[in-house]
Amino acid sequence: MALDILVLYGSYRRGRLGIRLVDYLILAFAELGHRAELIDAKEIGLPMLDLRHSDYPPGQAPAAMSALARRLTAADAFVFVAGEYNRGVQPGLKNLVDHYLKEFDRRPAAIASYSTGRFAGVNSHADWTVTLSAMGMTVIPERLSVGQIGDALDEAGRPRGDGGAALERGFPKFADTLLWWAQAAKAAR
Repeated sequence: MALDILVLYGSYRRGRLGIRLVDYLILAFAELGHRAELIDAKEIGLPMLDLRHSDYPPGQAPAAMSALARRLTAADAFVFVAGEYNRGVQPGLKNLVDHYLKEFDRRPAAIASYSTGRFAGVNSHADWTVTLSAMGMTVIPERLSVGQIGDALDEAGRPRGDGGAALERGFPKFADTLLWWAQAAKAAR
């Protein structure tokens, strides 16, 4: 059965390199027969967090916020493409996530971290694991981390070089675990 996977991305920078990892993931999940869709914080353009979606009276939340709430609720699993900013989380992705809570509850999450340096966003990965777990998500233990992302993936998200080869070796186990949890959670819902 095809699963519905949302790939959440939060960079607002010019020349965003993490979008390459998003493109890779969407194609790789599609090749496995699943629907994967980008949720881009920059395109959605939510304001800095003032009120969560659930804080608004019914029918009064901004339209884009309500539409995303419905989309999150319908998803079977989430992949957070997490860049590392100053050894922490991307503010755009964190702001997007903080607008919601119940929409993520009891769903599996995977973290695909990246950076332009050698450490592949491992600090961001650790921070996101704590945050997503606290929000009620099951965070899979497999790490998918891409260092020197500009060298590991080309502009179309195609792997290249040693970094790209490592990504291709790591993706099958990462995907298999996320899909297992997604199917289990969907059956329980």
